[in-house]
Amino acid sequence: MASPLFDLSYRRALVVGGGTGLGRAMALGLASAGAHVTVAGRRPEPLNETASEIQAQGGQASAICCDALDPASIEALRGQMEAEGGCGILLYAAGAIQRKPTAEVSLEEWRRIMATNTDGALLCAQALRPLLAASGHGRIIFITSLTSHVALHEVAAYGASKSALLALTRSLGCEWGAEGIRVNAISPGVFVTDINRQLLEGTPRGQELRMRTPLGRFGLAEEVAGAAVFFASDAASFITGTCLPVDGGFLASGVNQ
Repeated sequence: MASPLFDLSYRRALVVGGGTGLGRAMALGLASAGAHVTVAGRRPEPLNETASEIQAQGGQASAICCDALDPASIEALRGQMEAEGGCGILLYAAGAIQRKPTAEVSLEEWRRIMATNTDGALLCAQALRPLLAASGHGRIIFITSLTSHVALHEVAAYGASKSALLALTRSLGCEWGAEGIRVNAISPGVFVTDINRQLLEGTPRGQELRMRTPLGRFGLAEEVAGAAVFFASDAASFITGTCLPVDGGFLASGVNQ
């Protein structure tokens, strides 16, 4: 019998960026633990596909189109979540990355990445905060990065945005703990997704990242789902303001040969 500590039955989760990549994998993981999952994002097709897959597996799911950078759109999302029963889990998995020499990064490019990775997370957290507090088991899970901890070559904007997101995790964990909202982050290691595929597959960069990962391979998307279920569950009831790397040992590693 599965431990009740990890049972998410009767809890409602919102996964922003849940249509593709790691967001999709974590949405599926939360649903498999019993949560009713709403996936949100800008493109309806992948959202509907994720919701349909959850439903085909016997879970409960819905899809809502929204723009995480538009306060009016996020407010409409909050209203719809409230009308449908509230929200106890917010997982923000939307993200953008660009590899480019930092000296050549335009202010527009910098702001686009910061907005998607950090501003959207803040807007969603602020909007959903009343529902999370009212649920009695509020959880916020942000998806940070290896670049929240170490520098990777020519992704300074991405690293800055993800470092800011880790700082936001700590701050909200402290500020909102008294309201019963736990705020934590997951730092995935190297997982091949749509936003980084061209940077990793068959490139010297990908080879180096694999070499620096003690488990000797890239992660599989489903391998990050367990961390999301953990933070969303009662098993993490006394954990807030922290970050769990799911990285195959990358951050623990020094010289590998």
